[in-house]
Amino acid sequence: MSGIFEGYEREYCELSTGISRKTQALATLARAEKPPKVQEVEADMSEADALVRRMDLEARSLPVTVKTPLLVKLREYKADLTRLKREAKQAQQASDPDSDRMELLSRAELGDAYCSSASIQRTQLLSATERVRATGDRIQQGKQTLLETEELGVSILQDLHRQRETIVNARDNLHEADDHVGRARRVLSVMSRRAMTNKFILAGVIAMLLAAIGVVIYFKTSH
Repeated sequence: MSGIFEGYEREYCELSTGISRKTQALATLARAEKPPKVQEVEADMSEADALVRRMDLEARSLPVTVKTPLLVKLREYKADLTRLKREAKQAQQASDPDSDRMELLSRAELGDAYCSSASIQRTQLLSATERVRATGDRIQQGKQTLLETEELGVSILQDLHRQRETIVNARDNLHEADDHVGRARRVLSVMSRRAMTNKFILAGVIAMLLAAIGVVIYFKTSH
C-alpha cells in the first residue's frame, strides 16, 4: 500500500473523529453560541473533503492490484464524509440539545468503530500485500536460479563442443599421420626394390667384366 495514502487515511480518521466530537458539542450549544463552532466544523469538513480528494488521486495513480481495494475503502470514506456533513447540518438545526446530543454521541462511537475497522482492514491489506511481495520475490529467485542453470547448461554444451572439435582434429591428425607413414613405407619399399635391382645389375656387369677379362686372357695365352 502507498505510504502517502496511509498518511492521508490516518489524518482523515483523526479528523473524522474530531468532527464527530465537535458536532456533538455543537448540538448542545444555544443558537447564539453555535456560529463559532459551526465555522470550526465547516473548516474541518473542508479539510476532510480535501483529504478524500487527495486519497482519490493517490489511489488512482497506483497499480491496479493495489488501487482496487483502496478505491473500495475510499467509497466508504466518502460515505462517512457525507454522513458527517448531514450530522453537522442536523446539529446546527437541533432544537432539543439533550436528545440530539445522545444521538450524536452514538454516531461518534460508530465513527470511532469505523476508523478502528478501517485500521484492521489496512493491516490485513498490508499483510496480504507483503505475502504477495514475498511470493513475487520467490518467483523472481526461481527465475534467477533457472537462468543460472540454463547458462551453466549452455557453458557445459560449449565445453563439450570444443572437446569434440579437439577430438575430431586429433583424429584427423592421426589419419594424416597414418597416410604419411603409409606413403613413407611405400617409398621405402620402392627404394628397396630399386636397390635390389641395382645389385643384380651390378652383379651382372661384374660377371660380364670377369667373362671379358677371361676371354682376353684366354686369347693372349693361346697365342
